[in-house]
Amino acid sequence: MADQAAPRLIMLVNPTSGKGRGGAAARAAETRLRELGADVSVRSGSSAEESRRLAAEALAEGPAALVVVGGDGTLTAVLDELVHSSVPVVMVPAGTGNDFVRALGIPYGSPAAAAQAAELALRGTPARIDVAKVHCPERSTHVLTVAALGFDARVSERTNQLRWPRGAARYYLALVIELLRLQSLRFTVSIDGGPAIQRPGILLAVGNTRSYGGGMPICPDADPQDGKLDLSHVAAIGRLRLLRFFPMLLAGTHTKRPEVFTARCERVEISAPGLIVYADGERIGTETVLVEAVPGALAVMAAREQQ
Repeated sequence: MADQAAPRLIMLVNPTSGKGRGGAAARAAETRLRELGADVSVRSGSSAEESRRLAAEALAEGPAALVVVGGDGTLTAVLDELVHSSVPVVMVPAGTGNDFVRALGIPYGSPAAAAQAAELALRGTPARIDVAKVHCPERSTHVLTVAALGFDARVSERTNQLRWPRGAARYYLALVIELLRLQSLRFTVSIDGGPAIQRPGILLAVGNTRSYGGGMPICPDADPQDGKLDLSHVAAIGRLRLLRFFPMLLAGTHTKRPEVFTARCERVEISAPGLIVYADGERIGTETVLVEAVPGALAVMAAREQQ
């Protein structure tokens, strides 16, 4: 390919994502794109604030695509800059959960997969993907995957509060602590401007995509191209019943149970005393939240079957 015809790409890298896997994924992606004749400019963000600045600067340059190397959190950190842009995003996954790329069918888990994902910048099909916008009293932000509002959010909160142990063991300890402290929340839910209904429960999730936590399909029928959000609500149940419920959550079959209420909507308002809101793994706010679908807000280069 002649130099003057080389597609110009900008690669935004989070080298610390996935416990350091971001650097290896970026090298594999850059090598593959150069092999295919692309002109690649690499920028590395050492913080969320720097990554947002770099993303805004990259969009202003008008590249053929913005290649983002990192986890779901890396893309979420710059998402407010990317929504409604005409520059397509190519996600090269290097995180620990990778729930957004699972929804798009993008390969992940190795440098070879990173190289394959990067190829979408040159060989993928342009598509528009929905995002969600989450509004809390503390702040508003765009998110990619799932807003968690119950037991799952409390486990995330507890994990962040613990200083010991390290790694996955800290999450499992948080899970045990919150299971022992399990209490239902008095959710008040209004769907698409309808009446506010009391729905006590232990778990409530609003999904733009189907999974969170590294593949748990909490909203198994969510489609990030239907312009809708999927809501999954688990009624107030006890500890032992919740433990028996976990295998169904992992399999995505929980929505068939009578304890589970599901709905598809464009917006949902939720409040509860003691409510904590996490989305894309980050703490957003407390007490009350509005989640609304933003159809087709993100331009991506997707696999051929993703239209």
